[in-house]
Amino acid sequence: MKTKAFQLEIPAEVGEQLHLTDQTAAKLIVRRGRLVVQFEESRLSIFEKGVLAWPVVMALIASIGYYFFCGWQQHNYVQLSGDYSLATSIILVGVVMGILLFAGFFIRDRNNPHNQFVNNIYWRNFPVIVLSFALILALVLIGGMWLLGILFKGAVFDRFTASIILFAFTVVTNVAMVYVALIVDASILSTVLMLVIISGVVISMAVNNQRYWWQHNLSFLGTSNASSGWQFNATLIFAALLMIALVDYLFVSLQNTYPKSRQLWILRILLTLTAVDLALVGVFPNNASSHELHDQVAIFLVYFIIALIVGIRWLLPAVTKDFLYLSYGVGVALVIAEILFQVVGYFSLTAFEIVAFVLAFGWLLMLLDRIEALIDIGIESTITKL
Repeated sequence: MKTKAFQLEIPAEVGEQLHLTDQTAAKLIVRRGRLVVQFEESRLSIFEKGVLAWPVVMALIASIGYYFFCGWQQHNYVQLSGDYSLATSIILVGVVMGILLFAGFFIRDRNNPHNQFVNNIYWRNFPVIVLSFALILALVLIGGMWLLGILFKGAVFDRFTASIILFAFTVVTNVAMVYVALIVDASILSTVLMLVIISGVVISMAVNNQRYWWQHNLSFLGTSNASSGWQFNATLIFAALLMIALVDYLFVSLQNTYPKSRQLWILRILLTLTAVDLALVGVFPNNASSHELHDQVAIFLVYFIIALIVGIRWLLPAVTKDFLYLSYGVGVALVIAEILFQVVGYFSLTAFEIVAFVLAFGWLLMLLDRIEALIDIGIESTITKL
């Protein structure tokens, strides 16, 4: 028995938002039990004509330049790791070219009406986004080169082979950054926010391991007594700027769905103040000269988190019971941790700060994810038989 085909009606509001015309090509995809409507030319693809050529050509130019540079410096043989090594060149060239391509294709896609994320990003947030991806790329390349240095300890290459290796790594890096620039959205930006702050804190912990930072407190990592304390403070400031950019995008995108919502304005102000306060924790480290200021901004950070948890019931539209219970659970856990630290004396200051940081930051990421989900709320449409 032949089954009749169905016709899907797309609401006019969706058509206007996506700038659809009678000639717009679309296809239906069944993905994990869900029906997805995909417009074939809604966004650029890495395999489109002219897109893939950029990362390959730039990598080729870089490798040729590196070959002649080694000849000019009379380095006929290049070490894999160490000072003036192949690994150093791969990191420098990879970061510079990768970010240039990311920024170029990110700007290029602003002319695409179907890319709602890029269109809702203000230019004031552009440098923060680019620097965030530059930091992640640098960390990935540094980690990769460090691992290769261990696996191939003492390896040396002639300059032609070194140029080929640099070309291979640069092509992969360039293609990856172009791909990220074409698919970046709020979810990826949230992931980058998480990676930035986690990697910065973990690296600061590892660098100060010999100084027994955990015998003091978490704030010790940003003081002048810590080794490279500026890295910890820069991580907080950078993560705060990235959070401001993400909040800015999310609430600009929500204006069409929830115009002139007073609750969302209050929520946006609280989230922005939380991000600004997080940056101030890094601006005023726990040194003797700024100890009081550091304590004050740290206390206000706690106040902002508590205000968000208490007010989420009224400030977040369409809040689910599960997320509401989770929020209250986090709030209760923070209170219990405070009692165990201040009253019982079970928690040390370091343990309390780590527990509070993980709970508060994790909850903030989940809150941003819930706000992002409000943007993706669909408009009901009907399916009829032909």
